[in-house]
Amino acid sequence: QLQLVESGGGLVQPGGSLRLSCAASGFTLDYYAIGWFRQAPGMEREGVSCISGSDGSTYYADSLKGRFTISRDNAKNTVNLQIFSLKPEDTAVYYCAAFPRGCPAAPWDTREYDDWGQGTQVTVSS
Repeated sequence: QLQLVESGGGLVQPGGSLRLSCAASGFTLDYYAIGWFRQAPGMEREGVSCISGSDGSTYYADSLKGRFTISRDNAKNTVNLQIFSLKPEDTAVYYCAAFPRGCPAAPWDTREYDDWGQGTQVTVSS
């Protein structure tokens, strides 16, 4: 099982920004597509973004385009998710998950991913 660890969450005011990181332990991330998901209290886990491990293609959930940027830092073996103009409705636990090579055909289907991190809490509040 692949080990993934998210970091970078915290309390931020509306309009602020955060950079979340997904770090791999014991394997090289650049072979894998990494998906970012989030789950608010009482809600289903929803897909946010995916970056392919094969060609670096990036994908964003339609409802979230424009405020999220996913990227790789191969030197640090991490995948980052930058979130801009944070809103209270962005409050959630954010998870990263791995899938071999390219992003799955259904990138927001959590069943496609076998390996998940424990999540990092993002709270947007004044």
